[in-house]
Amino acid sequence: MDLGISGRTAIVCASSKGLGRGCAQALAEAGCKVIVNGRDGKTLEDTAAAIRASTGATVIAVVADVGTKAGQDALLAAAPNPDILVNNNGGPPPKPFREVTREGLLEGVAQNMATPLELVQRVVDGMIERRFGRIVNITSASVLTPLTGLDVSSAARAGLTAFLAGVAREIAHANVTINNILPGVFDTDRIKTATNKVAEMQGISIEEATKRRLAAVPAGRLGTPDEFGKLCAFIASAHAGYITGQNFLIDGGSFRANF
Repeated sequence: MDLGISGRTAIVCASSKGLGRGCAQALAEAGCKVIVNGRDGKTLEDTAAAIRASTGATVIAVVADVGTKAGQDALLAAAPNPDILVNNNGGPPPKPFREVTREGLLEGVAQNMATPLELVQRVVDGMIERRFGRIVNITSASVLTPLTGLDVSSAARAGLTAFLAGVAREIAHANVTINNILPGVFDTDRIKTATNKVAEMQGISIEEATKRRLAAVPAGRLGTPDEFGKLCAFIASAHAGYITGQNFLIDGGSFRANF
């Protein structure tokens, strides 16, 4: 399918690896000019080179911490008028709720709620003026269903979801959409780190913790960044202008509900 976004410019935050990289790859395949971002320069440049080689797209690497104003300035200097913004940022490591400090809570909110909101504020008026914009926030399945130890991450991402739900309706008339993708367990470095931490918290082996996680996934496997990226690219496409304010759960059937 031609997604109708060839020639568009996309900023993909935290995209040197994992789900962000999957989104950057898919948008490049759709013909977008893509700004990729990460804090490790070597990893980021390797990613940018690989995407360029496989797609022929223009890929600009911006080494920056998206959680800082300087990092956001660097991204927008590389792409002052983005058509597509994919918000992504690392979440806090799993921790028993009794050990969550005020500082840890505020940091989680800063990284997973305030940071994406700041970027939305900076790009949305330009999108409205140009009558095209796609904002995709990578949140988590834990927004819908509790996951042990991810209380800070879940709360911050749920706050982001609630904040932008009204905004999405306010700007929809200008062909600017805001949607969220809620990943379950995917084959990324973060899921490995989180599984290791959960094993430690529960006093079980990493193998057992992994087995338990997969046992809860009807699909019987981890998701891949590639299939995640393909969903992101469609939501960012020209064909998705009538879809806004929605949460797209991609979890292999783990969340059990009728509606």
